[in-house]
Amino acid sequence: MARGRRFLVGLIGGDLGPSLSPALHEREADELGVRYLYQLIDLDVLDLGAEDVGALVTQAGQFGFAGLNITHPSKQTVVKYLDELSADAAALGAVNTVVFRQGRAVGHNTDWSGFLTGFRRGLPGAAVGDVVLLGAGGAGTAVAFALVRLGVRRLTVVDLAVERAEQLAEVVRQSAADQPVTVHTARTVEEIRDRLAGAGGLVNATPVGMSGDGATPLPAGLLRPEMWVADIVYRPLLTELLRQARAAGCRTLDGGGMVVAQAAETFHLITGLSPDLERMYRHFSSLTAAATS
Repeated sequence: MARGRRFLVGLIGGDLGPSLSPALHEREADELGVRYLYQLIDLDVLDLGAEDVGALVTQAGQFGFAGLNITHPSKQTVVKYLDELSADAAALGAVNTVVFRQGRAVGHNTDWSGFLTGFRRGLPGAAVGDVVLLGAGGAGTAVAFALVRLGVRRLTVVDLAVERAEQLAEVVRQSAADQPVTVHTARTVEEIRDRLAGAGGLVNATPVGMSGDGATPLPAGLLRPEMWVADIVYRPLLTELLRQARAAGCRTLDGGGMVVAQAAETFHLITGLSPDLERMYRHFSSLTAAATS
C-alpha cells in the first residue's frame, strides 16, 4: 500500500520556470493522504546540458527519489542511462517518467497516452485521418504514437532536422503494422502547403509559443475553419497559434489536457495509487487561472 508512505519526486529539464507540475502532483497526493515532495531540477539553473541527465538520474536514485519526470531537452538522451524501458518507451525511444524500483531505474512514456486522453476529452469526434505534425522530438514522437492509436491514415511530419523526422516516421510505421499509414516528412511548413490545404488537423509539438512572445510555428493564413488545431504547449495555455486558429474558426485543443493526463499516469506509476483525473483537471484549471490573474 502506498498510502501513508513518503515520496520524493523530481522534474529534470531546461528552463522549467514557474512549472505547475509540483503543485499538480502534490495537491493530488494531499487529496489521497500521501506525503509527496516534487522538486524541480533545472538544467539551466545548474548550468548543465542534456547529457548530464544520466548523472542526475543516478544521483536521484542514490538520494532516495521514488521517481522523476524528464522533459526537454533530455527525453531521448536519458534512454541510454536507464536500466530498463517499458514497451512503449522502447518503441518511442523517449522517456518522460523514470521510476526507481529495487535499485533499478525504469523508463516509461506517459506523454503519448496523455495526448490520447486529452485529445479524446477535448476534441471528441474530430477527424484524424489526415494530420500535419510540427516537431519530431520526444514530444512529437509521442504525439505521433498516439495519433496512430486514434486512427491516423496520412501523417505529415515537419522538422528542421529531417533525419529526426525520418526516425519518427519509422516509429510510426513500426507501431502501425496492422494499419496502413502514409508518412511524409518535410523540413519546413512552406514545403507542405498543399498537404495543409487538405489536412483535417494540425498539432504543434514544438516549443514555439512557449515564451509567450507571440511567435507561431506557421503563418495564420494557412489555417482553415474546417481543420482542428492542437498545441502541446501549456505555458501559456492560450498560445498565439491557438488564438489565430480560433479566429480562423478552427476547433482547438490546448496543452492542458495532455499535461494533466500524463501527470496522472506518472503519479500512478510512482505511487501505485489511482489519482482522480477530473479532480486534477479542476486543480490545473485553478492553477492556470491564478497564474494569469
